Amino acid sequence: MSAPDPRHVSVDAAAAASVGWRLSDFDYPLPRERIAQRPVTPRDASRLLVSRSEGITDGVFTDLTDWLRPGDLLVLNDVRVIPARLQGVKPTGGKVELLLSRPLDEREGLWETLIGGNRPVRVGMELSLGEGFSARVEGREAERFFVRLSSRSEGIAEALERHGALPLPPYIVDSDPEENRERYQTVFARHPGAVAAPTAGLHFTPELLARLAERGVGTAMGTLHVGLGTFQPVRHEALSEHVMHREYFTLPPETARSVNETRSAGGRVVAVGTTVARMLESAAQESGRVEAIGGETGLFILPGYRFRVVDLLITNFHLPKSTLLMLVAAFTGKRRQERDYLHAVSSGYRFYSYGDANLLFPERDV
Repeated sequence: MSAPDPRHVSVDAAAAASVGWRLSDFDYPLPRERIAQRPVTPRDASRLLVSRSEGITDGVFTDLTDWLRPGDLLVLNDVRVIPARLQGVKPTGGKVELLLSRPLDEREGLWETLIGGNRPVRVGMELSLGEGFSARVEGREAERFFVRLSSRSEGIAEALERHGALPLPPYIVDSDPEENRERYQTVFARHPGAVAAPTAGLHFTPELLARLAERGVGTAMGTLHVGLGTFQPVRHEALSEHVMHREYFTLPPETARSVNETRSAGGRVVAVGTTVARMLESAAQESGRVEAIGGETGLFILPGYRFRVVDLLITNFHLPKSTLLMLVAAFTGKRRQERDYLHAVSSGYRFYSYGDANLLFPERDV
């Protein structure tokens, strides 16, 4: 697999930034009670807001079978969330919390990590994470630490499952830890490495996927390791100064082939989540064809960006002033994004990771 070609990324990012977008352009008021604390049951019973240029249709997620047509292709992110939150003890007995943010060398157990505690940790310190499981602090850059995990009696993945907890978003404060272990994963999660779920995929059930397949809707998988950057606030008012967090992704050959064949046959490519949208657009050539690619993407999509691959977008409702909201505004147009969110707030939709979903048609409906 080749590395992503950054040329079209830089061209479109510069064009979007030249509009002069400000962080405050992407703010909106949201009552606290609209933030979902627990998922609905079953998964596909969540509400679905369908956004088109001519108006909004309110429904439920299972209505996807009415909106998607034979020959369309769903592209899903099959990453699996790891139990990245760990409780540690320093040699002095002091307690610290580790939040693994990005694998640097999984074979060697090296991770980029955030560490919190009453007193700072030092480079070279050994932190106990459980019986036979530890982390050595190898280095530090600003707020980021680099730790090497080691386990005497089992593999690192098994030790994380035993001693770690899922790193739920900070706005989820009232949830069931046991329920989260199952519900904060998609039903098609396969490749571990994410520290946050690709939440648009949480609404799918095996039964819904089977009904879509019977209708002639295809599915294909890619993997993007969602990092903590998805929750980090944008710190610059002038968005031209923002540097997008980078995330590792893999678009396999069979998925690239399915996407290209779908487009050639006149079908629509449906990105399930902003992670998939970034992955597909990062793998796209100017012509709209995609390549099988493995690498990092730092693609920052603002209004003004020209989508090359994604025809429809399924996503949740996103935080004010977030890069995910900016991507949505780029896809639908800023005015329609504002219209949709005003309707969702007034109509009682549930927001964020455990919330309801949107099916978004582009600024020019297809």
